[in-house]
Amino acid sequence: MKIKNKKWVVAALVVCGAVAFSFTSPAERYFEIAKNLDIFASLFKEVNAMYVDEINPNKTIRTGIDAMLESLDPYTNFISEDEVEDFRTLNTGQYGGIGAVTRPIGKRTVVTMVFENYPAYKSGLRIGDEVVKINGLELARLTAEEANHVMRGQVGTPVSLTIKRIGVDKPIELEFKREKIKISNVPYFGMLAADVGYIQLTEFTPDAGKEVKNALVSLKEKGAKFLILDLRNNGGGLLHEAVNICNLFIPKGKKVVDTKGKVEENNITYETLNPPVDLEIPVTVLINRGSASASEIVAGTLQDYDRGIILGERSFGKGLVQVPRLLSYNSQVKITTAKYYTPTGRCIQVMDYTHRRDDGSVASIPDSLKQEFRTAHGRKVYDGGGIDPDIALPAAEDATITKVVYLNGFIFDYATVYAAQHPTLEEPRAFSLTEKEYADFVNWMKTKDYSFQSPVETELEELISEATKEKSYAELKSNIEQIQAKLKDLRKSELLNHKEAIKALLEREIAARYYFEKGAVETGFKNDKEIKAAMEVMRNQAEYKRILKI
Repeated sequence: MKIKNKKWVVAALVVCGAVAFSFTSPAERYFEIAKNLDIFASLFKEVNAMYVDEINPNKTIRTGIDAMLESLDPYTNFISEDEVEDFRTLNTGQYGGIGAVTRPIGKRTVVTMVFENYPAYKSGLRIGDEVVKINGLELARLTAEEANHVMRGQVGTPVSLTIKRIGVDKPIELEFKREKIKISNVPYFGMLAADVGYIQLTEFTPDAGKEVKNALVSLKEKGAKFLILDLRNNGGGLLHEAVNICNLFIPKGKKVVDTKGKVEENNITYETLNPPVDLEIPVTVLINRGSASASEIVAGTLQDYDRGIILGERSFGKGLVQVPRLLSYNSQVKITTAKYYTPTGRCIQVMDYTHRRDDGSVASIPDSLKQEFRTAHGRKVYDGGGIDPDIALPAAEDATITKVVYLNGFIFDYATVYAAQHPTLEEPRAFSLTEKEYADFVNWMKTKDYSFQSPVETELEELISEATKEKSYAELKSNIEQIQAKLKDLRKSELLNHKEAIKALLEREIAARYYFEKGAVETGFKNDKEIKAAMEVMRNQAEYKRILKI
């Protein structure tokens, strides 16, 4: 968050006592804190009384609070009374609502997912519906935050939606009664093959360990002899749930994570407390740049004990622990209280917020300062930069055209059109768009405005600008015009040049219309290079054991 008024940044820093003094005793420190709080209060009173325009005290003070906390790290946050319910939902995965997810596309708000067996599903809300009113209030007049609060509410209370649906001329009125919605930590698990089980874990809210355990037991009963645990894009959550999940694969009484902070009560060693479910089943954990915090505890712990292979990209690198603390007026503050360390002693925190540059920016921990550690079988692992995978598979960057058609909602809208024209769809794993069906999408896109500038075109513009300044444009003009003509030709066929990536997104979105989350996940299996690599390495047990030095 950028703060335009530097005086309020300074005032906010004063509030927290973040002044460059060294205190020789607690008494002197408390005096400095009290003094600076008094200065801040006096300053605010003067500004409030004398400033040329009326100021909003809530907004002004909040700016100061946010600037103060931002000077520490991105994870220490103030939570006002109005935000507490959203914070609780984030941490518990529960809320009072109808069981649907919406997304803004342009000026529209569309339903992107409906959870089965909840009010939205039971009352006929569909993916692709556009919500135009909530309880008679036009969505166009509400902010996204206001609409979210209207949609959610006390369990048992009614809510009505007015929606537009493709193929239906008039708006549809739907009535719902809010229920307790529990977002599943494991939205999908199933068999990839007769001997390979797969668990997708997207959250670490309460019962995450129980859900993964139930999935693992079920998969073993179905014949799973190998397991893929997918933690990609899992941003973390509750630390003790990460411990519970590790406990499924390692013995009772084993260290999972240490937390170390300034206050003694935050120095805790977490160990497994229960008998494991399976100590032998080969495990491959999928991670990427979006795997953070609790995900990194699970991946790092299994790696330290050589209990499974880590495959994918280097993880995010968040080795900080946050604890909520209650404040006055029903507000809270979420404070970073400790760093966590994997069983070998690694802290995987990548950004060094303690030692900022002179301009206030933050640097990652340099390779020269990273320390080497050894796993249970003597493999080398390192701290200070997330979890490095045992098998690195860097993700391919999406082309600009792929991002444009997805972010602007063209993939989503065409899936809705497709579903309206096709009453049924074959099983997700067997579903694939035909050449003709993809050609229909390309023709449909010809009616849409999706102009954009690619990185190459941006750099070419910069080249022209620099060449003009250097007075060399005339000599380069013919070459530049040839490149521009070639780019123009490529633009005409970009939807075909990047067909595989766009087609994969279309298939997932279409399958979701018929089979919800399960459909989206299963349709994506055939294009998932990480899953394919995981299956290959586990079936090649000689290679699997070589990597883990078993």
